[in-house]
Amino acid sequence: MKLSRAAIAGYLALVFLCGAVLGAFGFRLYTVSTVSAARESAKRPPNPEQVRKDILATMQSRLKLTDEQVAKVNLIMDDTRARMREVHDKSVPEIQEIRKEQTDKIRALLSGEQRSTYEQMLKEREQRQKEKGGHGGGPGF
Repeated sequence: MKLSRAAIAGYLALVFLCGAVLGAFGFRLYTVSTVSAARESAKRPPNPEQVRKDILATMQSRLKLTDEQVAKVNLIMDDTRARMREVHDKSVPEIQEIRKEQTDKIRALLSGEQRSTYEQMLKEREQRQKEKGGHGGGPGF
């Protein structure tokens, strides 16, 4: 069976079109899984120890630190962490007082039914914080 030039051109166009569709589908599939993986890793907060190790490794490689300098940088980081913890621990009671004042003011302006719903909202927020192990959101929720 002999094919005409038009039939051959048609088959070639069909093969080319199938390749383009398959390439587009494959590219779409690849980018969706890549972006999804990036989003998942972005949701997890960084581990403070890993961040510290990464910073130290970067400093070692780029600054060409000696072992003695690395030891001193570690001491500086330890001191900074202790001081930051101290400042944080001092501020926690103040932050809790500010949040308490806020909720008291909001309670005062709500009706009875609104107040009971607000109390439920506060309980749900507290539960979410316990599940996440967080310190709490910004003002309100």
